[in-house]
Amino acid sequence: MKVSRALLAAAGVIAVSSSSAFAIEAGQNAQSKPGILINASAGVPPPGIYMFDEVFTVQSNLTGPGVNTKLGGNTKVGVQAAVDIQGFLFVPGWTFLGATYDGLIVQPFSTSSVGSPSNVQDAGMHDTLLIPVELSWKLADSGFAVKTGLSIFTPDGTVTGPYGTGNAGSPYWTVQPEVVVSYLKDGWNLSAAIYDEFHTRNTISQYTSGDILHADFTATKQIGKWTVGPVAYYYGQVSNDSCSVGCLYGTGTLMNPQRFNIWAVGGLVGYNFGPANLTVWATQEVSAKASNPAAVAATGSDFSLVAQGTTVLASLSYRLWAPEQAAQPSSIYHK
Repeated sequence: MKVSRALLAAAGVIAVSSSSAFAIEAGQNAQSKPGILINASAGVPPPGIYMFDEVFTVQSNLTGPGVNTKLGGNTKVGVQAAVDIQGFLFVPGWTFLGATYDGLIVQPFSTSSVGSPSNVQDAGMHDTLLIPVELSWKLADSGFAVKTGLSIFTPDGTVTGPYGTGNAGSPYWTVQPEVVVSYLKDGWNLSAAIYDEFHTRNTISQYTSGDILHADFTATKQIGKWTVGPVAYYYGQVSNDSCSVGCLYGTGTLMNPQRFNIWAVGGLVGYNFGPANLTVWATQEVSAKASNPAAVAATGSDFSLVAQGTTVLASLSYRLWAPEQAAQPSSIYHK
């Protein structure tokens, strides 16, 4: 049973990341893996229940003005991660305001490490991702489509450490609205996916991380059973962290960047086996900048650090169940 390429679009909202170490509250990362909506589109597959399995690895090094401070010591610090994700996509065939509805539930597991002099390792369950609603509109026969949705990260992952930031889980909620705009015609998937993370306060440290904006870009072409094309992503912090009265960090927000911007480019290849689709993409982050003007004003130094590196992701998607087709009436001809 052929699985629509649009399934990979819906599967793209899977979220987990270890590629932005120290970009927000120390020890925490962007909840959504940068680039996770690569190969996404605003399309929706036929009614049914689908499953997807994704694995990816991140190999990177810390960069930013903090590597030249006494804290960083101008050393090369590696940041690695390996992540496994299982998810389910539900397409009941419902429509609302002319849009097709779908919903997802996603559970990631990860292991990550930061090299010397930090020498930090963790392994555990990331926060469960719930996507109660996505709505997709097709714009007549033009090939254009628009999808909107809302993702919620629940604070049920593995939480350790005095600040609750020592493992894959997060002791706070994250709400993530999204919009995807696509051109889907003649085998083309030209898509831009925009989504923004809004975090609640860490219930242990009382620290609130700033909002993180993501933008993922896909320009692929299906040729027979193959799909190929360039991809790219951007993500960055667009609002300041806050560490008010009761916050456990004596230095407040001075040790973490208040702004960072990271760009990546890469390529994608996919193959449709019929019962399942396999996609692999790889990206290299070509630009990474971080800053904290308040730290410079207060101490004369900027301790901002972000990770810059390479991601390789593989995704396998397939349909578990489809509604039974209505039996066709027999055609009996009487002369």
